[in-house]
Amino acid sequence: MKRTLIAACLLSAGLLTGLMRPVPPDDGEWREYLGGPDRNHYSPLTQIDAGNVGRLKVAWEYHTRDSGQVQCNPIIVNGVLYGMTASTQPFAVDAATGREIWRRRDTTGANGLSTSRGVTYWESGDDKRILFTNGPWLHALDARTGQPIPGFGQGGRTSLKAGLGAGAQDRFVISNTPGTLFEDLLIMPLRLSEGPDAAPGNVQAFNVRTGALAWAFRTIPHPGEYGADTWPAGTHQNPEVGAANNWSGMAVDRKRGIVYVPTGSAAFDFYGGNRKGDNLFANCLLALDARTGKRRWHYQFVHHDILDRDPPAPPNLVTVTHGGKRIDAVAQVTKQGYVFVFDRETGKPLFPINEVPVPASDVPGETAAPTQPIPAKPAPYARQTFTEADINPTASNRDELVAAFRKSRSEGPFTPLSAGGSIVFPGLDGGAEWGGAAVDPDGIMYLNSNEMAWLISLNPKTSDDQLAALTPGHRVYATTCASCHGPERKGNAASGFPSLVGIGNRRTREYVATVVANGKGMMPAFSRLSGAERQALVAFLFGDEKQEAGTNAPKAAVQEVNQAKPPASYRISGYTKFLDADGYPAIKPPWGTLNAIDLNTGEYRWKTIYGEHPALAAKGVAQTGAESYGGPVVTASGLLFIAGTADGKFRAYDKKTGKLLWQTQLPAAGFATPSTYQVNGRQYVVVACGGTKLGAKKGDSYVAFAVE
Repeated sequence: MKRTLIAACLLSAGLLTGLMRPVPPDDGEWREYLGGPDRNHYSPLTQIDAGNVGRLKVAWEYHTRDSGQVQCNPIIVNGVLYGMTASTQPFAVDAATGREIWRRRDTTGANGLSTSRGVTYWESGDDKRILFTNGPWLHALDARTGQPIPGFGQGGRTSLKAGLGAGAQDRFVISNTPGTLFEDLLIMPLRLSEGPDAAPGNVQAFNVRTGALAWAFRTIPHPGEYGADTWPAGTHQNPEVGAANNWSGMAVDRKRGIVYVPTGSAAFDFYGGNRKGDNLFANCLLALDARTGKRRWHYQFVHHDILDRDPPAPPNLVTVTHGGKRIDAVAQVTKQGYVFVFDRETGKPLFPINEVPVPASDVPGETAAPTQPIPAKPAPYARQTFTEADINPTASNRDELVAAFRKSRSEGPFTPLSAGGSIVFPGLDGGAEWGGAAVDPDGIMYLNSNEMAWLISLNPKTSDDQLAALTPGHRVYATTCASCHGPERKGNAASGFPSLVGIGNRRTREYVATVVANGKGMMPAFSRLSGAERQALVAFLFGDEKQEAGTNAPKAAVQEVNQAKPPASYRISGYTKFLDADGYPAIKPPWGTLNAIDLNTGEYRWKTIYGEHPALAAKGVAQTGAESYGGPVVTASGLLFIAGTADGKFRAYDKKTGKLLWQTQLPAAGFATPSTYQVNGRQYVVVACGGTKLGAKKGDSYVAFAVE
């Protein structure tokens, strides 16, 4: 209270014109995404501890009334919880009771089919705002009423494409992750296409008050800019090379004025014959001046990425002891299973990093990087090799799995894709995933990790002659949809891609057309398809496209489809996990782990199997582990809370030992990072339960627990 009054007096006197917003956090709140600007998922609360965690009961449950996957880590400010629904609509509820205060309802449905990991809160005096994204727009609402802020952009929203250039205006651009605040700036992540139609992944800062673009950092440098020599000449003008975007979020050191930005791979993700070179600033940790966007330092985790090895989560800002000195550091987890730790000011690695030779590509036109950086410490938290001996011995079709393995390349975590198939391990979803890591003030990192192999091949695109033999709708499907949903439209439920067979029995034409145009969940929008192309695709999916290929089809539709931009020279066989006949991972367990890593020494404190498959457990096959999405939360009382598995469990562990202390069944799986906070002297822990992913049933609620 005293601190707030002093700040208010100084502000009114004109002595704090650059006052940081948001206001300093109350120890009982969870004011920012993942707990704070350091993204450490840490709370100083101690009311819930090892002695009473077993008495946790549901305190309240809020139903959003639009079920589906929810990845949101809600924030709690002044006794109000702010979150997002499955259809990316923000809401506010009383954090002590779950009573709804307001909820935005966009009835157009035009841009509400993505996923969101949360919102950002900003205030200055009586001006209190919630900032969130929906489709290609950044919105500002009055935090008390949910009404748009008239002076922000146009009618309360501003375009996420503002600093991407004219060529990006018709391309897919959204954001799944809350922006990062520095003073009056909001620095925004972007989610883009991963194909040859990707927009450039410039890092952009917007003025929180006006919505105006403040600065943009180009991650694909223009001629004369640092890093331009790591790309072919003219790449910045190549419409088939884009991305290198931050999608997973950032951390900010507000004292130093540095924002730490992990960037993803350049697009197309799996073939780089048209972007030879190391490709700065893709796959980097960028340290940027938060006021200007100028580069302070960078480190590249993957040279010339052709395996979608983008950093999957925000970095953690930590303080550790090295060589007897306390050092402010930044730690980044990766899909490969590595933790890189750097001096926050200089970018100097705190542990040695070795450039290790990696396999060459056998795809014509591709030139894989000869080496990749691998830290000497900490040891990888995910297995790095997959040999024939690692195939699950209990798989009912093990002989088939062995035969498939022998036909494929499997040479470690940087095995390039091949026409004959390659084992991608750790898989495309890690190792670490977007949930990221928790870190306590002692410098101990807590991280859940996946161990799922994927089996993917890289082949030349469908020939023009082959495409010409297809109907217009089938042609669009083959070039746009088949890599995920399969050539026979059967999908891949284990990889998150539903079957489209019989879609007309489940959805209307209008719904399907809207999803194609605007995206849904983790599916990108195909906004560049023309109206005729979308119409032809829907007709093909609904089974009533009667025209013969190239002859009796409507001339306008044939012409527009034929003029569509061709795909990249190569395309992947599909996002396919390497599974046995029963749908379980082809690799022997564990399939998921929970890890405690001492960032002071680089050594592990403990490692335990995380998650289970109930059907296997019922047969006595326990301790398998499972994939998980959403990260842990760590508290000063010594607890680690985590959900994220398809079994729908919410668990609490002893952070010192990794011992399971408590678990409960959620109404639907919580593929999200929890939050913990205190209101009226009572501590709560809350998690979003949307289910849907990994075949889990759908849900629509946020569930808060407290000691009974």
